[in-house]
Amino acid sequence: MNNNKEQYKRILNYFGALLIILVFMKCFSVVWYDYYNEKMDDSFWFYGNILMVGIYMLVYMFTGNIFSAFRLGYSKFSGLFISQALTIICTNAAEFVLISLIGRGRLGITPILVMSLIEGAFAAVWALILTKIYHTLYPPRKMIMIYGNQNAKYLVHKMSTRNDKYRICTAMSAEESLEDLEAAILEHEAVIISDLQSDLRNKLVKFTFEHSIRVYINPKLSDIIIRGADDFHLFDTPLLLARNDGLQWDQRVIKRLIDILLSAIAIIVFSPFMLITAIAIKAYDKGPVLYSQKRLTMGGRVFNVLKFRSMVVNAENKSGATLAKKDDKRITPVGKVIRKIRFDELPQLFNILKGDMSFVGPRPERPEIAKKYEKTMPEFKYRLKVKAGLTGYAQVMGKYNTTPYDKLKLDLMYIERQSLSLDMSIIFSTMKIVLTPEATEGVGSAPIETKRDRIEHDSSKD
Repeated sequence: MNNNKEQYKRILNYFGALLIILVFMKCFSVVWYDYYNEKMDDSFWFYGNILMVGIYMLVYMFTGNIFSAFRLGYSKFSGLFISQALTIICTNAAEFVLISLIGRGRLGITPILVMSLIEGAFAAVWALILTKIYHTLYPPRKMIMIYGNQNAKYLVHKMSTRNDKYRICTAMSAEESLEDLEAAILEHEAVIISDLQSDLRNKLVKFTFEHSIRVYINPKLSDIIIRGADDFHLFDTPLLLARNDGLQWDQRVIKRLIDILLSAIAIIVFSPFMLITAIAIKAYDKGPVLYSQKRLTMGGRVFNVLKFRSMVVNAENKSGATLAKKDDKRITPVGKVIRKIRFDELPQLFNILKGDMSFVGPRPERPEIAKKYEKTMPEFKYRLKVKAGLTGYAQVMGKYNTTPYDKLKLDLMYIERQSLSLDMSIIFSTMKIVLTPEATEGVGSAPIETKRDRIEHDSSKD
């Protein structure tokens, strides 16, 4: 029955994607036939018109896959709509460039803008209706969490923020007997395994496989390294090969060239916004506009990262090196705005151009904070295997309030999987993250359940 439900879920996704693709193809065909093609000195005929509509469809589908614009249930309504909005903007911009080249720059942009607004309105209705249908047909899974460390139950709070997808009903300690754990698993639709000893974890994973029960595993650092391994088929015994050597030299050269090109373009494009930000900071308290701070990059090399100052002058004179917290009083009113829209990070484009940073990589950490982390997480130094980045996997998948250990896991996932295509995917995903307010929260604490009994959920919290 579960497999059938999953098949129906795919059908719903396919139907939703097909619906919006067909509607947008119709919108573009009307704009193309009734305006742009009519204005051409040499109008397209039948096959040329089909080609233009086909190109529009392919660009929209390709861009939509990058922004996860067709994945129902993956995001809430707001996330799905933002994905569609970014897809519409990128697709229509690319299509207008193509039309301008064909029409030699003589065709106006107004029809494309009107079409974009119509498509945006339809996308909002589409996302709202299909999200409601999805959550009606597929209510949250009833889940059990089995944990080996009380701190691992922090994951309960995280997953409860998506109570539209997950409902953690029970939490059990690994100290319970194996028979009790297996019996409890059979009463639920899915199980979360977090921080268990290898022997117990292996038994529970095999048990869930035997009974076709969905399992979510909170990986250890060694698991992440193994996930990046390749199959090795030289012998008749299965082997996994973890190369642990990063990008090849030619890929490193291409990555550096991309960094230089994109940072130079971005500096030119964002220069008006950087000027406005600098004026606002200076006008507020007459203090310095830029904030320079020592950070670590590849190989442990120290460099000075540049940021627009978002805190009061000399913010750490009393506190010392301290991470920003939610509702941190040291952040100025101007700082709150520029941190929310990430403009405080723009000066780092010059760090990228210089070569201290890359567009994609682990965020550079302060030496003194890195030393503190390494006392409890010796593996934290693994982040220095690659150049520090403006954005990264931890920024796309996590938040400001993601724990340092989880950020380390996400950074290692990038390091083990890094490629030029993954870099481009992260850059596009960052565009979506910038529009998500909750991704800019400061570090904070979350309530942790410590009892085995049923976990209460506040259904009013989204």
